[in-house]
Amino acid sequence: MSYPSELKYTKDHEWIRVHDDGTATIGITEFAQGELGDIVFVDIHEIGSTVDKDDTFGSVEAVKTVSELFMPVDAEILEINPELESNPELVNEDPYGAGWMVKVKINNADQLNDLLDASSYQDIIA
Repeated sequence: MSYPSELKYTKDHEWIRVHDDGTATIGITEFAQGELGDIVFVDIHEIGSTVDKDDTFGSVEAVKTVSELFMPVDAEILEINPELESNPELVNEDPYGAGWMVKVKINNADQLNDLLDASSYQDIIA
């Protein structure tokens, strides 16, 4: 499994890629998609929604289970990956690339310090 070092991670298996403009892209880790199995549906709150850290921003439905998605930081949803509506399997195929879930505006950048680096994330799933 891969865990890109430029990303931050949560204990709930979300990743966040922070951009220089105060926005970020969020998805689920390779570990998470592997545990869920074949993903058949992704449901995300509406664009413009403000979601607090650790609150749910949507869910992922796999063949055998549904899992909630937790926001890593206080943020406003700016964009939802439009490809996931017709191709939810992108989360399985490319969880750190084409399978991203949302783009957000970070409302509290200090919360990024509470997230895990790649090495620390690997330690909790080992």
